[in-house]
Amino acid sequence: MRARRLRGGLKGWGGVGAMAFACALAVLFALLLPVVRSHGEGGGTGTGGGAGGHGVAHGSQARAAEECTAPEQQTLSPSGDDGPTIDEIQNRRGEKRKLVVGVDQNSYRWGYRDPNSGGDAELEGFDIDLVRRIAEDILGDRDAVQFKAIPTDQRVPAIQDGRVDMVVRTMTINCDRLADVAFSAPYFKTGQQVLAPKSSGITGYDKTLAGKKICTAAGSTALSTLEQDQKDGRLPADVDLGTTVPSQLDCLVRLQLGEVDAVVTDGALAASQAAQDPTVELRGTDFTTEYYGVAMKKDADDLVRRVNQILVEWRADDARGWKYSYDTWLSKTMGDAAESEPPERPEYLRTS
Repeated sequence: MRARRLRGGLKGWGGVGAMAFACALAVLFALLLPVVRSHGEGGGTGTGGGAGGHGVAHGSQARAAEECTAPEQQTLSPSGDDGPTIDEIQNRRGEKRKLVVGVDQNSYRWGYRDPNSGGDAELEGFDIDLVRRIAEDILGDRDAVQFKAIPTDQRVPAIQDGRVDMVVRTMTINCDRLADVAFSAPYFKTGQQVLAPKSSGITGYDKTLAGKKICTAAGSTALSTLEQDQKDGRLPADVDLGTTVPSQLDCLVRLQLGEVDAVVTDGALAASQAAQDPTVELRGTDFTTEYYGVAMKKDADDLVRRVNQILVEWRADDARGWKYSYDTWLSKTMGDAAESEPPERPEYLRTS
């Protein structure tokens, strides 16, 4: 079966008039505070600020998240310029002078350690290729990376808490996440799909799921989509969504043990899982359209722009670019690369 069907201060004023003005200002501040907090709170590896319309960009991102209809388009224009966040990364010294990136280490052909390579197998896969490309551009060394394995539901907290500079982990750009992190332009197109045993009577995302137990990763787009579809009546009410796990690979194990009837995840990941186990296969077609992006801290505008510039160059590189990585890691399980390529710029660059 073909797998691919498959983010002034106010000086002291005296008098009653000044008090009234201050009260009005306080009310205005209270109304604006949620928007300000959505961009300024939380620690991070990068510093905020920056010249060249930095505040305007944050305002655009806030409106984009609130009025979100095409999340994959809500990013910043590419730029090769340095800025405060990049400066901080480049100024790290000694062993700490590395790009710190949250990744997966259990997603076959995306971010994983090959068990057949022996010894301390290095992380490899499509996402890992992209991480190394970013490190090479920013630090001049593709190996200047500190990889941190992060569960699905810890991707956003890891960025907000400053544990990583970015997350490159098959992370779907969506409206909810745009409220918490900034995303690069899309680097991969996918969609949710059903994975089930070949002996199963499940035919896809349809009525054959009635009464079945489905596994999803906690904090994943799959889980939120299924929960909403069940509320809206698009998914049978008796489908059991109670099985959630930290990693998608755990869902495959649950499926193999017979603890669940099906897995719902990104078609790109489902294809890799099917390649690991010949007794399971993808059923039906994608029932959503989604895009992976590199996630970063909301105030890291310079880093977002730089990553977008790197993505433009990666896509255009015929020798060691996007297509090379696709052919190396994914073509055997996903088929034609054209179905997985994200939109060309400038379609997705709505904000600037």
